[in-house]
Amino acid sequence: MATPLGWSQGGSGSVCLAFDQLRDVIESQEELIHQLRNVMVLQDENFVSKEEFQEVEKKLVDEKAAHAKTKALLAKEEEKLQFALGEVEVLSKQLEKEKMAFEKALSSVKSRVLQESSKKDQLITKCNEIESHIIKQEDILNGKENEIKELQQVISQQKQIFRNHMSDFRIQKQQETYMAQVLDQKHKKASGTRRARSRQCSREK
Repeated sequence: MATPLGWSQGGSGSVCLAFDQLRDVIESQEELIHQLRNVMVLQDENFVSKEEFQEVEKKLVDEKAAHAKTKALLAKEEEKLQFALGEVEVLSKQLEKEKMAFEKALSSVKSRVLQESSKKDQLITKCNEIESHIIKQEDILNGKENEIKELQQVISQQKQIFRNHMSDFRIQKQQETYMAQVLDQKHKKASGTRRARSRQCSREK
């Protein structure tokens, strides 16, 4: 017998198995009842003993009682089956809701991961740009430092040249001062000689 639609194998499988077995028992009992009725019809046509008739009648009563009992049990099992199917439907709906919630949460997580990944890529790009800018600035600063060092060397050379010039200027100044003093002394001496001669000439006159 096929498994009913929506029925899942598992913990409630025993209910389904019992249901199938009861169906088989009922079918067997109905077939036996049908045979007994045919026997009774034949007995009506043919002469049978009272004992045989009573035995057959007793079997029919027993089979009807067993059939009624089986039908009651089947109804009970069908009720259990419907309850189990209801639970399966409820659980299926709950599972579907949980699946939708999980997919929604997963989609949200994926979206956040993509956003964070995009932010990370932007930060990496920005850091690379800053690093490149720093390297360029360091190159510029190194160039400026080299220029400053060269200028310092030039200034040092110019200072040395200036010191040499100053030293030469002092020497020249000293020489000029000395020459001026010598010339002044000669001039004074010459003037004194001229004055002495002039006085001497005046006396001689």
